[in-house]
Amino acid sequence: MRQRVGTSMVVVWMFAFLVTALAQSYGRLTGTVTDGAGAVLPGVTVEATGPESRRTVSDEHGAYVFAQLRSGTYRVTASLAGFTVAVTDLVVTAGAAAQWRPVLAVASLQETVTVTGASPGIDMSSTSRRGGRRHRPSRERYAAVAEQPFHRVRQTPLSTFSIDVDTAAYANVRRFLSDGQLPPADAVRVEELVNYFHYDYPAPAGDAPVSISFDAGACPWNADHRLVLIGLRGRPVPAAAPPARNLVFLIDVSGSMADADKLPLVQSALRLLTDTLTPDDRVAIVVYAGASGLVLPPTSGADRQRIHAAIDRLGAGGSTNGGEGIALAYATARASFRAGAVNRVILATDGDFNVGLTSEGALTQLIERERESGVFLSVLGVGTGNLQDATMEMLADKGNGNYSYLDSLQEARRVLVKEAGGTLVTVAKDVKIQVEFNPRLVHSYRLIGYENRVLADEDFADDRKDAGELGAGHAVTALYEVVPAGLGEGGVPLKYQDARPTPAAAASEIATVKLRYKAPEAWRSRVLATVVDDHGRAAGANLGFAAAVAEFGLRLRASPHAPAASFASAAAGARRYRGDDPDGYRAEFIRLAEVADDLTRLAAAATRPR
Repeated sequence: MRQRVGTSMVVVWMFAFLVTALAQSYGRLTGTVTDGAGAVLPGVTVEATGPESRRTVSDEHGAYVFAQLRSGTYRVTASLAGFTVAVTDLVVTAGAAAQWRPVLAVASLQETVTVTGASPGIDMSSTSRRGGRRHRPSRERYAAVAEQPFHRVRQTPLSTFSIDVDTAAYANVRRFLSDGQLPPADAVRVEELVNYFHYDYPAPAGDAPVSISFDAGACPWNADHRLVLIGLRGRPVPAAAPPARNLVFLIDVSGSMADADKLPLVQSALRLLTDTLTPDDRVAIVVYAGASGLVLPPTSGADRQRIHAAIDRLGAGGSTNGGEGIALAYATARASFRAGAVNRVILATDGDFNVGLTSEGALTQLIERERESGVFLSVLGVGTGNLQDATMEMLADKGNGNYSYLDSLQEARRVLVKEAGGTLVTVAKDVKIQVEFNPRLVHSYRLIGYENRVLADEDFADDRKDAGELGAGHAVTALYEVVPAGLGEGGVPLKYQDARPTPAAAASEIATVKLRYKAPEAWRSRVLATVVDDHGRAAGANLGFAAAVAEFGLRLRASPHAPAASFASAAAGARRYRGDDPDGYRAEFIRLAEVADDLTRLAAAATRPR
């Protein structure tokens, strides 16, 4: 027994040593960019190339920061249209902060560097002239998010919404923070941040393709409130007998896709997916730019060499006729449709549709018609400076699919290889949740996130109403912030609570959860239900970590409903409830929370009078 305990202590010590060593292998690089007259220069592209390659842009105060760089020697450049390029070599030391303050001079015509676009996080919609040339504005677009308010249970006892399995917002937020920028608030969809992570929900029992779990505990950003977690888990794909796949890669090859983080990344991602295909699978490739075309007809997964060759031949150029490409991809998928197989179009794009069907209404109608054939749509977003996030989220939502953002090849592997079942295999469609709160125990509630998934209460029983799809093995988490009975908004004690009798219920029964879903090929829905109890206990591991991620998202959004939320609190909660983390995603989240905290403090310091 002593030997076993001793061995465990050694393992724990070694793990702690490795974590500490990893943390100490990073340093930081900061500075301020100015012109020859000493004026600060915003919008300057700063690139560091060495043990790793990173890129960011100076903010409105001319400041830039690489919060975490691997230690080593870097070649660092600073460039801005109309100015000369500044270059230096410097050493980043683990645990230390290096500084470089580049000075850019106005360039002659021959020396002018063309910058292809503004970096994320800098709003260049009002462009300025420096050196006789205009900054090219960032064209990233995000749908406005209006957070859900608190609802009084006596007035609004039901909360109804569609599930959301998208994870694009988390990878996109990670991209901003890794580039030393805080994301715009509307890029932060809290439910997508929470749903990026796996949780320990039980597998479905019996014939149901989905299970329902719940938990309740203290709210980290408001001690007077409680959090209620509702967790779903889809039935995983049997490893021994995965369904055959009929896939159509629909690839944007327009001019806006030429950057290294766009078409070249998509090609690498599709090679990874191709290497997982079996002889039972079929793959076709459709491309679109000013016009669309069939690059590869439906081809057996056994002929990987032919599929790889077709992927390698792709090149970017031209305008973007996305509507025509989508129509051709669906037609190709229908022509090779296989009953019982995964029939799906995988669209890879930055979302910039500027020719043909460009209106949201026309694209929506096209996709809603096509999904009735049983061919679903997944969307892979890529790139910076031109990301049309709102369009891509809409396409995946209407196409009975999911939306992922690829900020790296590692993320591509996660989406298309490690979690291919959840990405490609649907186990339940039109999944809706309806929660009825008990007014004896709950004064008011607020659904955190899911702002663009809220449904009317009557939509829950309407099988004609479209809702989200649940992939094989997917976990979906929803959080409610609850104000206990006896408190008003803001935690103000109430003297005269409405004490009308309610149907008999257990003293701890705070809500009833109903789940409605359809089998992938069915037209009629089924209903599952469970009761949520709150015994005043501490949060479990699932709720604890999900609450930390939610607090992180609310702080990024500067949510008016969570003024006390902090990145430090989110990081502390994530450390406490990190649990099993084989892929390191939870450890990475903790680092991102720390980076966000650093960036916020640096931004605050830059705005203070000197």
